[in-house]
Amino acid sequence: MTKRDLSIALFITFIWGINFSFIKLGLSSLDPFMLAALRFFLCCFPLVFFIKKPDVEFKYIVSYGLLFGVGLWGVLYLGMYFGVSAGVASIVLQLGVFLTVLLSYIILNEKIYIHNKIAFIVALIGIFLIFLLDDGTVTVLGMMFVILSSVSFAFLQIIVKKAKTKDVFSFLVYSTLFPPIPLLLLSYITNGDVVFINFLSNIDSNAIISILFQVYPTTLFGYYIWNILLNKYKVSQISPLSLLIPIFGLLGSYLFFNEEVGFYKILASLVIILGLVINTFGAKVFTNLKRVDKD
Repeated sequence: MTKRDLSIALFITFIWGINFSFIKLGLSSLDPFMLAALRFFLCCFPLVFFIKKPDVEFKYIVSYGLLFGVGLWGVLYLGMYFGVSAGVASIVLQLGVFLTVLLSYIILNEKIYIHNKIAFIVALIGIFLIFLLDDGTVTVLGMMFVILSSVSFAFLQIIVKKAKTKDVFSFLVYSTLFPPIPLLLLSYITNGDVVFINFLSNIDSNAIISILFQVYPTTLFGYYIWNILLNKYKVSQISPLSLLIPIFGLLGSYLFFNEEVGFYKILASLVIILGLVINTFGAKVFTNLKRVDKD
């Protein structure tokens, strides 16, 4: 990966990390499914009227949209709504990274090298350190939903690779046509018509700021660039970079909500960074070691 592409990918992980705090901000005013529905509605309208449909099979557009909007973010919002903090959610979601690498091996036949395996094991230890928390930033029900959303995250990476679309931005915009209605239905099923009756009174400055940040920098810009990189490089090269998201997620949660950053959160973050370093530079290290052995 070029230094330029690596820098861009790291900037995207920063945006995605602090996005968890903006989600939490929006959840202080709106129902989780309503918040998600508004996000994806604004992602597709009015852009869908000005952008040509991507040259890709319809099944990929629909499956990506539903998994992206409902399976990943709708379910994640629900997990945060039921008590998981922004920082913790950003960490637990990274379980999807390991599932992605496993799926890329099974479905896409991508090779997994020894340094990748070591890196994933190290980072996985960091992820599971979060389960030792007892500071009130975790609930069992909330964790179940966040873990479920990480499964959707993994399948999304595979769909992008299988779709092989060159019209990445168009693919993203058209896929967001499909989440709003199912999300609104879920909002109605879980909370009744009160979410619609009180909608205008619930829309405040916090909700507006939250939605705008999620729509433009996070979704339309972030996923557009990320999907370009997924098409350009192997999934096993790109996906592990998202392990930095929880670091930025914890930072954002601390700055915005004064979330306590205790020993286990710091330790988990350091272990995750170590895993990323091994994954990024491990190939060079093993190559140099082989050269030394030959000499």
